[in-house]
Amino acid sequence: MDLGLTGKAAFVAGSSKGLGKASARELAREGANVVISGRNEAELQRTQAELKETASGRVEYVVCDVTKPEHISEAIRRTADLFGTVDILVNNAGGPPAGTFDDFTDEVWLQAFEQNLLSHIRLIREALPYMKKQQSGRILNIASSSVKQPIPGLIISNTLRTGVAGLAKTLSLELAPYNILVHTVAPGRIATDRVRSLDEHRAEKTQQTLDQVRKQAEEGIPLGRYGEPEEFGRVVAFLASEASSYLTGSTILVDGGMIRSL
Repeated sequence: MDLGLTGKAAFVAGSSKGLGKASARELAREGANVVISGRNEAELQRTQAELKETASGRVEYVVCDVTKPEHISEAIRRTADLFGTVDILVNNAGGPPAGTFDDFTDEVWLQAFEQNLLSHIRLIREALPYMKKQQSGRILNIASSSVKQPIPGLIISNTLRTGVAGLAKTLSLELAPYNILVHTVAPGRIATDRVRSLDEHRAEKTQQTLDQVRKQAEEGIPLGRYGEPEEFGRVVAFLASEASSYLTGSTILVDGGMIRSL
């Protein structure tokens, strides 16, 4: 299937590794021109070189710390300067620390709020003028399966990810007249460094081995395994494409059936 992404201009936040990188890879593979971003320039350069090996579109990068408004403004401006506009915005940021309510101060909560929710708001604000002008666009917010079912020991993530889903659903209604489609993409157990780190944290807390923690998690997934990053990236590419033109306001679980609710 031709997804119709050739020549589309995409900005992917937090894309030097993990789910952001996987999303950028699939967008570029399908012909989109992609700007990847992150805080570490050396890491971005390595990722750019890797993505170019399979890309049909261009892959550029910009150093961007999503907790800094000036970085966000420059990143979106750079994307538009390179490719003429912004057709696709993928919001993504590293997850907040694991822990329970008593573990965190106001400072930690505020830092996580800025990184995992306010950054999305700021990126959308910067990208919207381009999308409204051309009467089309895609905004994809990477969150977590915790928007459907809270994950024990991840109270900050559980709180902020549901805010992302609420933001996306409300924006989908406001932006539909401009043909700007908005979704939340909610990964379950995808084999990334972040999930490995969470598994290590759980192993330490429960005095289990890492293998035991993973096996226990896999037993709760109907497909019986963790997902691969490219499987997640392909969902993002579909939602960013013309093939999804009658979808908006959805929360798409990419979790192997882990969440059992309707």
